[in-house]
This record gives sequence, structure tokens and C-alpha cells, in this order.
Amino acid sequence: MRALVIHAPKDLRTEEWKEEAPGEGQVMIRMEAGGVCGSDLHYYNHGGFGPVRIKEPMVLGHEVSGRVAEVGPGVTGLAPGDLVAINPSRPCGTCAYCLEGAPNHCLNMRFYGSAMPFPHIQGAFRQAMVADVSQCVKADGLSAGEAAMAEPLSVALHATRRAGALFGKRVLVTGCGPIGVLAVLSARRAGAAEIVATDLESKALSHAAEAGADRTINVAEEPETLSAYAAGKGHFDVLYEASGAQPALVSALAAMRPRGVVVQLGMGGDMTLPMMQITGKELELRGSFRFHEEFELAVELMSKGLINVKPLITHTIDFDHAIDAFELAGDRSQALKTQIAFA
Repeated sequence: MRALVIHAPKDLRTEEWKEEAPGEGQVMIRMEAGGVCGSDLHYYNHGGFGPVRIKEPMVLGHEVSGRVAEVGPGVTGLAPGDLVAINPSRPCGTCAYCLEGAPNHCLNMRFYGSAMPFPHIQGAFRQAMVADVSQCVKADGLSAGEAAMAEPLSVALHATRRAGALFGKRVLVTGCGPIGVLAVLSARRAGAAEIVATDLESKALSHAAEAGADRTINVAEEPETLSAYAAGKGHFDVLYEASGAQPALVSALAAMRPRGVVVQLGMGGDMTLPMMQITGKELELRGSFRFHEEFELAVELMSKGLINVKPLITHTIDFDHAIDAFELAGDRSQALKTQIAFA
């Protein structure tokens, strides 16, 4: 079979990759759809992010779905032909964090397409792969593209859980890439009364509006508009910061009400923050990293029609032109979520 293997910045190759047979409690899956994520783009464009660098060839990809082709011994509940969303997060289940109910902080995490450990954890952008049955969630009634959106939706759902009760709250979302737009959908499903979204790109903001944002602000064209929300010590109860950009977070803090909750989702690097403003307003700054139990919930919400991710999938490129998919995914003026079709 073939796989997409990154060797160095801008050196992404389609290579032959060994096919495996499923073992006890495993299934072999023929991949159908895979979404290009921001971390995939960091590997493609820069060879990594922060201190994380590619040290050996690595298969990219972690937002995937496919059809079961073969089941191993002891597998129940899945059969050949079933469409499944594949959870790329594989905590060990035995370390201190797993045992205390925080498996997304597993000390021995094996997350598809990650250069954090060495040897690297190989990813899922390949024509077939073996996965544990516990990673597979049946995606009845969904398209392969929708099923592959379970992973980024899980990220937004985890952030929503970190934000706390949202019913009747006023929410600000900064950064309207796929995660920001999914945050809009998640916050609305959780009962937010008002959602305002900001970005530098009008195309991205149009997706946020379609997802249910009450107001969108292009801060490149209207830099003072958000400032109006700072009156009276602020307006918003909850912030989803999905851009990872320091200017976005700093400007948003001024618009937050005292004792508001700031959920940091974007991972653009370290920032210098106005700590006196955070202290004076008694703001709560909460990180949000990956997900765990939210993955099954993501599939359920999509299957029931409670969250519609179809409009987010703006482009689907066939596997033979996967490099074009990476180039397109990096163009925010055109693409929101670019997916690769393997079948």
C-alpha cells in the first residue's frame, strides 16, 4: 500500500508502506477520508513546531475515517464494510494521569502522526491501517468526510467542557479556522446566548456566520470594533481563543467581563500577557489540550444531526494529488477544511 511520508520541510512523498494484519482486538481498515490539520501543515511547511522536530521519516495524518476490511480475533460490534471514525489518541491506560481520569495527558501517549516522541508515532495518511477496536466508532449515516471530522470536533467539544456551563452566556471566539468554527457550533449546542467571532480573513468569518455566530468582526478591516465591547469592564463571559496569536488574546481580554473564563485552544507559541488585567478582572485562564471521551460524543452529535460539519469541508482532493491538498489547506483565503480522499 501507499502512505504520505514527511522527510523534511516541503519534502512530502508518497511511498510504499508495509501492510499489517489485525491481531487480537484489532481491525484492519481501508482508509476513505483524511483531513489536513494545522499540525500536519507545521510538519509540512516547517518540519515541526516549537521544539518538536522531524527526526525520521513519518507518516502524517490523524483526522481519518475508513471502512473495516478485516476483523481480528475477539472483535465484536464491528464487521467488514462498517464505516468508522478512528480516534487517533491512544493513551496507555496505566500511568498516573490515565488512572486519575486525565488520559489526554497520558505519560505514554501514542497519538497518530506525532514527532513528539522518538521513534515517532506513525500517522494515518495511508491506504490501509490496523487499529485497536477501542479506537473505532461506527459512523452510521455519515459520509466518510463527516466521520473524519470527529477528531477536530472532539477538540472543540473538550474546550467546551473546559469552559464550563455556557447556557445563556455571551461567548467570543477569536480565530475562525476549523477549530474556531467548530467552537461556534459547540458553544451554540451548549446553549450560548450570544456568539461573536473574530478573524483576519473574511472567508473564514463567513464560515463562522454560517455556523451560527451572531456577529463576525474582521479585525484587520475593523480594528476598533471589538474595543467597543470593553465598555463597563467588558461584555463576554467566555472566550475561545483559537488563533494562537498574542494580539488576538490580548485584545480579547479587554472585552471580557470580570470573572470570565478564557479557554486557550490555539497553539501558536508562547505569549506575553497583561497579567495585571487578568488579575484585576479575576479572569480564569484555562488550557485545553486534545480530548478523550468527547470523540464518541462527536460522532453521536453528527449522526443525530445536532451538529452539521458538512459546510466546513470546503475541498476534497484525491490521494494521488495529496501534495496539492497540503498547499491548498495552507491557503486560508480559499480553504477551511481540506480533506484527502483515499478510496
